[in-house]
Formats: sequence, structure tokens, C-alpha cells
Amino acid sequence: MSTPTRPIRSYVLRQGRVTDAQRRARDSLLPRFGIPFARAPLDLDRAFGRIAPKILEIGFGMGDTTADIAGRHPENDYLGVEVHSPGVGALLQRIDKLGLANVRVIQHDAVEVLEHMIAPASLAGVHLFFPDPWPKKRHHKRRLIQPPFISLLASRLKPDGIVHAATDWEDYAQQILEVLSAEPRLANTAAGFAPRPGYRPLTKFEQRGLKLGHNVWDVVFRRS
Repeated sequence: MSTPTRPIRSYVLRQGRVTDAQRRARDSLLPRFGIPFARAPLDLDRAFGRIAPKILEIGFGMGDTTADIAGRHPENDYLGVEVHSPGVGALLQRIDKLGLANVRVIQHDAVEVLEHMIAPASLAGVHLFFPDPWPKKRHHKRRLIQPPFISLLASRLKPDGIVHAATDWEDYAQQILEVLSAEPRLANTAAGFAPRPGYRPLTKFEQRGLKLGHNVWDVVFRRS
């Protein structure tokens, strides 16, 4: 009997240190702001308690950018998906500290969340900020932004919905641009790479990199 093929993951679950504060935040706030993974479509309006544009934030890291954007755009709802516990705890801390009512968190694999929980044509936007570049060539197959994933993502966007990716790895930027350009349901909003939209704040890491002469590439496509 053949053994099922294990899907290639775009991440490795590292044993990062979870601080006491992050652990307390997960324990006390995840029941309030978290959504358990389920293999069933999620009613997004019910999850947020209102009708508003829904933005999916994939791989939010420590949550700084997600909290910043959500705080400055209360008219939108933001669903953050992340696998790493320190980041989940950190974002929950920020949600609580800033009193954000428009952020929910799912701690699970983003591909499975898109496949099972996000209904077709339900998202106003998707943010993919600084996904793991897997810089070694033999690891490029682990990169998240590949044609099957973008096809799935495009199916979850509403007409005129936006997918916005950003990376500081030039070869990954080229790959992202090529993959999104090849998806027939998406159209580039720029002639190649896009200027950084005003809603995407500069991270501390990005600011340091820019001072050292490093570049960041934004790619912004719209669903037809």
C-alpha cells in the first residue's frame, strides 16, 4: 500500500521562546479573539460581529504591522493567520493593549485555512508581507507563493479584491511578480513592481535595511 505524500510546508515550526506575557495572552485572549481551525466555511461577518471588508493577513510574524494597519483602518476587519506561538501571543497582547475590535487570529497553516475556512469570493484583500524567502535554491520549493497557492487565493478574492505581497529578497520578488502575472484572474496595478502603498507601514527591520541600502519590492494585483 502506498504512503500518502506529505505536502511541502512553507514553514518549519521552530521552538521559539514564548514569554510569560505571550503565554498569558494566548491563554486569556485566544478564546476571545481567536478562531479555532475547522474544516468548514467560516462566516466572516459573524466572526467579527459586523459587515465590513475582510482582509486576510498571512504570516503576520510578531503582529506589529497587522495591529498598526488595523488601528489605522477601523473600517476594515483583519483576519491574521500565523503558525508560531510567540507571534500569536504578541499580536493578542497588542489587540488587548490597543483595544482593537477588528482583528481575529487563527493559529494554523494558511493554505489549509484558505482551502477549508474561507469561502470563494469573500475577501476584499490579502496581505503577504515578507514571507519566508527560503533563500537556498534547493529550498525554493518551500516558498509559499507558487502557482497553485495563488490560484487558490485568487478564488477567495471578491471582484476588485487586492493581493499585496512584499519582500526584501530580489529573486523572490521576481518569482512573486511572475507567478501573480501568470494568474489569469489577477491584473497588476502597476507596470511591474508597485510603490509601497501608504497603508503598509515600514517595519523596524525594513527601516534598518533601507538605511543599509537594501531594497524592498511590493507587488499589488487586483482580482478581475
